[in-house]
Amino acid sequence: MRVADFFCGGGGFSEGFRQAGFDIVFAVDKWEPAVTTYRGNKPGVNVHLDDVITISELPDDKFDEMVPDSEVIIGSPPCQAFSHSNKSGSADKTLGIKLIEAYLRIVARKKMKPDSILRYWVLENVPAVKNYIKEEYTAADLGLEGNFVLRPCDGNSGEYNAKYFGAPTNRRRYLCGEFPALVKTHTDETAVTLRQVLESLGEPTETEGEIEDINYPGLVLARENVSDQQYVHELAPFEWKVARRLKQDKGYMGKMSFPENLERPSRTVMATMSASSREAMVLAYGEGRYRLPTVRETASMMSFPIDYRFYGISRGIKHTLVGNAVPPKLSYAIAKAIALDAGEPIPDAYIPIRHDSEVEFFDLNGTTCELNVEKPRHKDAKFKYHIPYLIYYSYRVELTNYHSDFECHSYKWKAEIHYSQGKDKARKYLPSITKKYFTDDFFKIIDTYIRDTSKSMPSTTNYFQKLYCMTTDQRKAVNKLGPFELLGSIRKFIDNNITEEKQKELVKVNSPSMQLPYATIVGYYILSRIVNGMH
Repeated sequence: MRVADFFCGGGGFSEGFRQAGFDIVFAVDKWEPAVTTYRGNKPGVNVHLDDVITISELPDDKFDEMVPDSEVIIGSPPCQAFSHSNKSGSADKTLGIKLIEAYLRIVARKKMKPDSILRYWVLENVPAVKNYIKEEYTAADLGLEGNFVLRPCDGNSGEYNAKYFGAPTNRRRYLCGEFPALVKTHTDETAVTLRQVLESLGEPTETEGEIEDINYPGLVLARENVSDQQYVHELAPFEWKVARRLKQDKGYMGKMSFPENLERPSRTVMATMSASSREAMVLAYGEGRYRLPTVRETASMMSFPIDYRFYGISRGIKHTLVGNAVPPKLSYAIAKAIALDAGEPIPDAYIPIRHDSEVEFFDLNGTTCELNVEKPRHKDAKFKYHIPYLIYYSYRVELTNYHSDFECHSYKWKAEIHYSQGKDKARKYLPSITKKYFTDDFFKIIDTYIRDTSKSMPSTTNYFQKLYCMTTDQRKAVNKLGPFELLGSIRKFIDNNITEEKQKELVKVNSPSMQLPYATIVGYYILSRIVNGMH
């Protein structure tokens, strides 16, 4: 059976169909590295560097001349606009909707033409996209003539997780179109784990021996022939410390594993392999050291076979090719369901890839990744963070410079108490806390700590801003505390002087009248006095 692939990317969607014995006859994408990667792994396929929207609107004669008829059409329109990781899901959806409608227009044109051979079609995207795909599209909706109705969300359309089809990644996707029911091959108990992936590939520093593909048993290659695996991207301490803080102490958000949990399938592989973010995928690398996954490791998490190549001139491009792809194991499940429904034979063993020798390939094996050096922040950098790991009953004590006059470079630092998150629940409090909330003995301890700590603080808020914008080493050189160091010091003081049970104890305060955890009261009092001591 023949397949046409729109928004083909680096070929992940087509790869599952290739493995299932389908004939890929057409592919198109507008990103050159994706087209090159597709061409390099699937020589002979008619792949175009072009715009799908433009193709969808071609006159009939030019459209049919360019796009061959096929029994299957697949497509994965770019999903960034619909992803919750993009501006918390509030990104502009206009272009994303146009891309989806372009794909549906192509499907409709092939499906409704006289003597159509199109039998199956599938659209793949992030789960949130289902809120932007209509139950039905008329010909007029798609800018076409006729009186047909296309219903993309009927049948077996729904949410699918790639881990249940053999991919070692917890990647939830939405599939819609006309296709048979998929058959799961794995459960939560049998899903392939990140540990299995990493152990099968071995350490990136290994250069000898063979690798057997965890996803395709029987596919064995000499280690030197497995591309993009033999290099180490180690993280500098300032990078992984930021990642750890954002993962495990992101205020109102839940904790994430640091480093990655190896006993489960990997988290969703992102198109951008960031280092200092909550989404960063961080692996242990010896005692107290950490690294990012190699391109090959992320490719195996996505279930690409180890003989698949990613034709990019940098790590960033290669990671984008992997992260934007459809996991081949998920696409294979779709292809297998279609083949069984159509009575087509399915190969009983993995078919090795024959690469196009005419396409130049850059291999990351043997490359050196220099350790990144911390850079100073912009002089008007904003700050908003809480006393680390001190959140009881959704209350946290925050330090912020958001009230500054950044245009005039006049900086104001302020202590605040924040509660929960969201428009309906989030609250900010500035209670009046005095020494009456503490015993005399404990107040003496607090007062001594404040006086001692203030000696390491700058005298002005503008200098405090300057310290924040310095690197860690620069702050150490002048022996002054920046915002993060100050918050960390206060947390240490609380832990050293207040039992955990006492920290959680609710205490009634006035102005406004409310109950706050004792540790919140202490932290807010200390932070307020220290910050207010600057002018």
